[in-house]
Amino acid sequence: MEIRLENFSKSFGPVKVIEDMDLTIGDCEMVALLGPSGCGKTTTLYAVCGIHRVTSGRIWFGDKDVTDLPPQKKNVGVVFQSFALYPHLSVFENIAFPLRIRKDGSAEIERLVKEMAGVLHMEELLDRRPGQLSGGQQQRVALARALVRQPDVLLMDEPLANLDAGLRLEMRSEIRRIQRENGCTSILVTHDQVEAMSMCDRIALMNDGKIQQIGTPDEMYQQPRNRFVAGFIGNPPISFCDGVIQDHRFVTEGLDFDLPDRFEAASITAGQKVTIGVRPEYVRPEFAVPIEGEITFVESQGREVLYDLTLAGGKVFRSIQGGGPKFKIGENVRWGIDIGATFFFDERGNRI
Repeated sequence: MEIRLENFSKSFGPVKVIEDMDLTIGDCEMVALLGPSGCGKTTTLYAVCGIHRVTSGRIWFGDKDVTDLPPQKKNVGVVFQSFALYPHLSVFENIAFPLRIRKDGSAEIERLVKEMAGVLHMEELLDRRPGQLSGGQQQRVALARALVRQPDVLLMDEPLANLDAGLRLEMRSEIRRIQRENGCTSILVTHDQVEAMSMCDRIALMNDGKIQQIGTPDEMYQQPRNRFVAGFIGNPPISFCDGVIQDHRFVTEGLDFDLPDRFEAASITAGQKVTIGVRPEYVRPEFAVPIEGEITFVESQGREVLYDLTLAGGKVFRSIQGGGPKFKIGENVRWGIDIGATFFFDERGNRI
């Protein structure tokens, strides 16, 4: 079931949250609405669901205009951050609830609930109450309840936010597995880039009610459209450094190098202010363009070590390197950066 938002806008009184958004989610595709708090991602999800009325624009499920339909008339399954389980009902009855609302027969309800419990590996939990379950088990119940009605569209609003780190890792792969097996077109709202990149086919990165870029996780990481995208995607985060162009060179205190061959003389002008972005894997001793500074931070993560290299002018470059710690805080080093993998941005933050 393809989902299309055409010129979608949403306002709350005089406050415009979303303005003229266009977004298409393909049949069986899973797309993340990713972004900081207040960017409009949950508002968008609730409009697709029918909880929020659209201010202007249209929402389509396939060739059907569902803009003005209430939630109960859309075949959608919704998983909320809070799980929203009924504490007085058993797991079986929680899962069966949307089927009873739909007035399915008892035998059909029994079949569908047990089938879904099998898919989620929770057959032994059907007689328990939500209060007797762990967080991960409650999340499985919420997911089963959303999927048991065989929805055309699955909507998830921060579904892993209340789980600990270990359970989040487990449920990321579990949700993705179930979504693929069911072939359900899905939207995941999250502020966690790891969730978005590991679970979804594509990411729509939002800020201030607008989509900054939409693409596969690899496209978002390797080819960011602007400085916001480059800074939001990637962990450890990218390092930015401001400078100016002089004689077709990037110049700033502690760093001076020829511009890459991909820049023609006319594309960047003398005196232009430019910001470079360098991801941590491209700041290492073996790269050619030299940078010198002091190690001001060291964090060992087992297989890898994170360093902060502070240049003479105070600019900080992050580096990630394999193996155990080889450098100490306070040590002066001469490393390098890979200019071929460096991003360049103009004063407005657009990629050059």
